[in-house]
Amino acid sequence: MKTSLEILRSLDSGPRGLVEARAEERLARFGENVLPAWRPVPWPRRFVRSLRDPFTSVLLCLGLVSAVVSAWGTACVILALVAVSCLLRSAEEHRADRSTAALRDLVATTATVVRRVSPDAAPLEREVPVADLVPGDVIRLGPGDLVPADVQVLRAGGLTVHQSALTGESAPVAKHPLDTPDPALAGAGPFAQPQLCFQGSSVTSGSGTAVIVATGGATRFAAAHDGRARQRGASAFDRSVQGISWTLIRFMLLTPPLVLMANAALRGRGLETLPFAVAVAVGLTPEMLPVIVTTALARGASRLARTSGVIVKRLPALHDLGAVDVLCLDKTGTLTEDRPVVAAAVDGADRPDPEVLRWAALSALWTLQLAELPAPDALDEAVLDAAEEAEGWGACAAYEGVAALPFDPVRRVATAVVRRPGRLGVHTLVTKGAVEAVLERCALGGDERERLLALADRKAESGLRLLAVARADRPARPGAYTPADERGLTFVGLVALRDVPAPSAAEALGVLARRGVTVKVLTGDHPGTAARACADLGLGLRTGAGTSAGTGAGTDGAAGSGSKAGSGTGADAGTAIEYGDVVTAELVDTLSDAELARVADRTTVFARCTPEHKARIVSALRAAGHTTGFLGDGVNDLPALHAADVGICPRNAVDVAREAADVVLAEKDLTAIDRAVLAGRHSSGNIATYLRITLSSNLGNVIAMLTAGLMLPFLPMLPAQVLVQNLCFDAAQLAFAFDRPAASALRRPAVLRSRDFLRFITGFGLLNAAADLATFGVLALALHNAAGDGEAAFHAGWFTENLLTQALVMVLLRTGRSAAERRAGGPLRAAAAGLAVVGVLLPLTPVGPLLGMSALPPLYYLLLGSVLGLYAVGLTSARRRYERRHPADDESGRDLRKTDAGR
Repeated sequence: MKTSLEILRSLDSGPRGLVEARAEERLARFGENVLPAWRPVPWPRRFVRSLRDPFTSVLLCLGLVSAVVSAWGTACVILALVAVSCLLRSAEEHRADRSTAALRDLVATTATVVRRVSPDAAPLEREVPVADLVPGDVIRLGPGDLVPADVQVLRAGGLTVHQSALTGESAPVAKHPLDTPDPALAGAGPFAQPQLCFQGSSVTSGSGTAVIVATGGATRFAAAHDGRARQRGASAFDRSVQGISWTLIRFMLLTPPLVLMANAALRGRGLETLPFAVAVAVGLTPEMLPVIVTTALARGASRLARTSGVIVKRLPALHDLGAVDVLCLDKTGTLTEDRPVVAAAVDGADRPDPEVLRWAALSALWTLQLAELPAPDALDEAVLDAAEEAEGWGACAAYEGVAALPFDPVRRVATAVVRRPGRLGVHTLVTKGAVEAVLERCALGGDERERLLALADRKAESGLRLLAVARADRPARPGAYTPADERGLTFVGLVALRDVPAPSAAEALGVLARRGVTVKVLTGDHPGTAARACADLGLGLRTGAGTSAGTGAGTDGAAGSGSKAGSGTGADAGTAIEYGDVVTAELVDTLSDAELARVADRTTVFARCTPEHKARIVSALRAAGHTTGFLGDGVNDLPALHAADVGICPRNAVDVAREAADVVLAEKDLTAIDRAVLAGRHSSGNIATYLRITLSSNLGNVIAMLTAGLMLPFLPMLPAQVLVQNLCFDAAQLAFAFDRPAASALRRPAVLRSRDFLRFITGFGLLNAAADLATFGVLALALHNAAGDGEAAFHAGWFTENLLTQALVMVLLRTGRSAAERRAGGPLRAAAAGLAVVGVLLPLTPVGPLLGMSALPPLYYLLLGSVLGLYAVGLTSARRRYERRHPADDESGRDLRKTDAGR
């Protein structure tokens, strides 16, 4: 890594900044310092992209084939359904895009740059737009500033940077210049380099001067969301629909040739049966599926946006949410509030001592005031809050501040000099900071120092952040205090801090677990910190004695504070987390993809993760067959957001994360995710119910139609009659998008498995075919002595029976429901009743003869009632048998109803 002098030389710059003319030349050469923008998808492209859905593509092909064989009615209906589906999906995704449109609020708009008018002129500081910055520019950084480009620090005074948006680390990181090469940094990653700051970071404290080394598309911020990173594989919805689609496509491709060959061989019919063969293929197709899917998902997405502020940008992502069985997330801001609190204050013998907290609060208070820091560090703020709650402010107010030495990343300590009441002529130095740094400044023997370090390590292993506190009395003097005075201190004790769990996290984790969603934590924090937060929330971590979960040492530095993190992890002081629960990134690097898939399946927490680690872990879980969701809000989360089946981010996430995510939450809250998961399962449950009922009914009709075509001297149903029948059934099926799914559908991840569907529709389809074949016998008996056109009467009889059986199926074949749920009214029952009325009355109206149907004798209706009664009994019996074979459905539904009632 280059030193400050070397980087300035390589950029042909200097501490006095660039000349204006040179900066303009570089701006023309490198371009503006802006991120690559994502252009909105135009309407025509969005509409055409909707045709990539397998069912929609199949319907489009069937519509075109129908037009080729002059079946214009069928062609028009099918093409209209395709157009409606594409319009609905395009409109909903356009609405989601408009809802998530926002300014790129992560990148600063102006920056303080040092430039010269001419080579001999004095350098001047001025504010310039961030877009005008170029490599080689020297800029000033202060508290609250957003880092406008990738820079290398030239000078710093207590500079700390919050780079969690890039790395996921919750604590600020100290930055300082590199004046001489440091071999220890040779193997460290870029984010571990103390002299480098990256676009997307923010200055939390201190000030500094830095030189820009990369701008625009050359920054790491831009590289994290380039075009290759945005590519993702097939989602759970895509895989499910494609599996079912190809199963049906095989049936549809086989049906027309079979119909043509059978009619040619047995009845001597030629190509005149081609329209009928196409109609049979259309009859097997759930042509309303694209409309049902789009309507159900759009309703769920609209309801989520209206009631919970959750925006679904990609409609299939709502189904993916319902299918998620593994949710990966960072702990900061989700499981914890990103706000530490004091857990304990102990002396050197590990005994509680309120004096330790009082001295730490004195150091934080007077360092903040005398050093003129803009705001207290998070750890200092926690110390001050704890002292106020402990009613220690009265004692602190009696002290008078004299001087302050703010936190320095090299010293890793902060010191306040105070005048104690009743101690004239004496100043007291109060120092706090990283444990090792404070102990180095204390007058301790080697054994005592090692004992205290071991004590600190044990506490760090339990996931606590530590501040060491020491003090010393010095004769009062008028001169300034320097770091050289921080010697010969007396050790006071340790202040232990822990992250605060989010109020709703524990309950939300329990609800997600009951819904079959496993939560895994992927964080950049220290293993102990992550493990402690998860154990506090009861996230399934196992504890045992002396079992290490991995190693990893690090230093967390912040303004006025620091802490040494030891190796290993634990759930509490003296206990460690077992290997199967916490894994560090160092171990991940040693595993192959197959090994990582096995480890990820049983691991709860991954610590010290880089963006690449997160993406690899998510991909390994997907490869193991899980449907994964990932919740992230920073640039460091982009690879994992793209690797997951569904990417989730809060509304206040960085702009590029919002653009990459499929679902945007109103806030970073697990409760909102639970509501989104429920909405996804609600929509998916309706889609699954539609598929089961429709495919089983369609399969039965096709089997009966093929059988009748071989038995009868005429076509069992005319193409126009097939078309009208499908239209009636399709109109009734729209009710599935508005139905309330069974409670059991909300209990488990909603997965559409083609093998399960094939088994279901085969059994109930054969039962439907048996009812149709029984109707043939009824028609033969009823029409035996009837006068008139037997062919038209047969068509009318079968038309009526088909619609009535489909209405029965819609009402009775809703598995996994309690008796009360099945008796409840709703749009589905109303649609089924309407379908039955049309089936009975249509052949009797003037429209019947136009479609080639005639009136039926009363005897037929009596016999048909008997067939339908037996069919209803058979359906009920078969459904009960199915439920007995799948008892988990009803049990899980009852469990869920109890859970929801309790909530």
